[in-house]
Amino acid sequence: MRKRDERGGIGIMITMKELGIEQIEEIKSLFVEIFTNEPWKDDWSDPVQLHRYLMDLIGNRNSLTLGLYEENVLIGLSMGSIMHWHIGTEYYIHEFCIKAEKQGRGIGSEFLKRVEDYTRQKQITHIFLQTERAVPAYGFYQKNGFVELRDHVSLVKMFS
Repeated sequence: MRKRDERGGIGIMITMKELGIEQIEEIKSLFVEIFTNEPWKDDWSDPVQLHRYLMDLIGNRNSLTLGLYEENVLIGLSMGSIMHWHIGTEYYIHEFCIKAEKQGRGIGSEFLKRVEDYTRQKQITHIFLQTERAVPAYGFYQKNGFVELRDHVSLVKMFS
C-alpha cells in the first residue's frame, strides 16, 4: 500500500509481513527503542532477559509476529500467540507498538486494521489484548473498536 506523505506528495510504501526468529535483531532494536522510553520506561538493559522475552513471543509453535515496514524500515510490531479457545481461535497480542515519531498519523490504526484482516484470513475469530488504563494505548485501542471486558480481572502474585 502507498500512503501519501504529510505534504500530499509521492506515496510512501507501507507493507506488513509475518516475522520470525530470523528477524530477532531487528525486532530487538525497535522493541527497546519503543519500550525504554515514555510512557513505559521499561528497563531492558539485561540482554539475556530481553532475548528470552522476545523468544517467548516469537519462537513458539503458536507465535504470530507481524511487522509493519515503511520503505523497508521496521516501524511497528504486533507480537502474540494464537490460542484455541472454546469460543473460537484468538490472536492474543502481547505487544503492539509503533515507532514514536510515526505515532499520531493514523499508521497505528492502519497497522491494527491490517492485523485484523490478516487474522480473519486465518479464520481467527477475535483479538485479545491487555493494556493499562493510564497509558495512551488504552484510548487508542478503544478508538479502534476494542471494548473493555467488565468481568475480566488481571491478577498477579509477586515473589520478593
